Amino acid sequence: MSIEFHNVTKRYGDAGSPLVVKGINFVVPGGTLTTILGPSGCGKTTTLRMIAGLDAPSSGRIVIDGVDVTTLAAAERNVSMVFQSYALFPHMNVLQNVSYGLAVSGVGKAETLRRARATMDVVGLAGFDERLPSELSGGQQQRVAVARSLVLEPSVMLFDEPLSNLDARLRRSMREEIRALQQRLKLTVAYVTHDQSEALAVSDQIIVMDGGRIAQAGTPAQLYEQPASEFVAGFMGEAMLFDAESLADGSVRLGPLTLQPRRPVAPGRAKVAIRPEAWVLGAAGAAGAPGMSGATPTLAGTVAKCAYLGSFLELTLDTALGSIFVVVPDVETAWAVGDAATLTLSARGVSVVSA
Repeated sequence: MSIEFHNVTKRYGDAGSPLVVKGINFVVPGGTLTTILGPSGCGKTTTLRMIAGLDAPSSGRIVIDGVDVTTLAAAERNVSMVFQSYALFPHMNVLQNVSYGLAVSGVGKAETLRRARATMDVVGLAGFDERLPSELSGGQQQRVAVARSLVLEPSVMLFDEPLSNLDARLRRSMREEIRALQQRLKLTVAYVTHDQSEALAVSDQIIVMDGGRIAQAGTPAQLYEQPASEFVAGFMGEAMLFDAESLADGSVRLGPLTLQPRRPVAPGRAKVAIRPEAWVLGAAGAAGAPGMSGATPTLAGTVAKCAYLGSFLELTLDTALGSIFVVVPDVETAWAVGDAATLTLSARGVSVVSA
């Protein structure tokens, strides 16, 4: 059950109103999970609502499983949506909440009960029949919302910021459960979030939106390792952007460093995105690891800040390129403010994009 957008636009109001979604094209392959990622106001939730049929596009076509659904109402699309607020009925118990969609669709009582309990088993809610939403934890409420959508056996499931109301540990656990459920049942899922780590953890494909347009689409590894623009490089994870120059011989000059990018970049002004984990930290004068070109591009620095976070260190160093933030897994080496250090670029976590 694939989802296709063909030059879809959306504006709220009359023809003079600004476009919220600006002619986007993408495909969610059947049986996969695609995350629509971006900052607030980029158009990601509007895009999800158009898939659901809750908002009609201003132009373009939406196709689900080969059928043009652009003008079909939400009830005609066989699509279920899990909302950020869960939207559970507070006066109904878990079983009644999960059964509601089947009951109003005219499914018989016995079949409704069988399917509801089977779905509750799938999401780990067996034995919770009589609990009210107010008696459940946040994670349990989310499971009820997922079960209520899943019991309808939809062609497509949509998630709108489903984990934003949970604490960090529960978010990690629930995203793993959603991913495992999607893979086990081979569901086609479109998933909206603003959390880059969440998107990287659950997705087959990530679509990054910026200002109503698609900035880049690809696998998590492609977007993290090969960002196509300065915006994507800065948005996908914590990367520092440096002004650089791309030379005619294909190399890139970054201050005192010369890099060989993995992909060709047009000569002229460029940006180098370097992730905190891309730097290898050593004592002053120490030899570094192989860099992007097979050489050892190194940079002298002085430790300005150091923080111990259990399994890794966060350091800020003053260098010829300015202040650089570094994350290193070696927690055994003690660093103090004022220590001289050598920074060496590894082969991963470094991207060059046109400015």
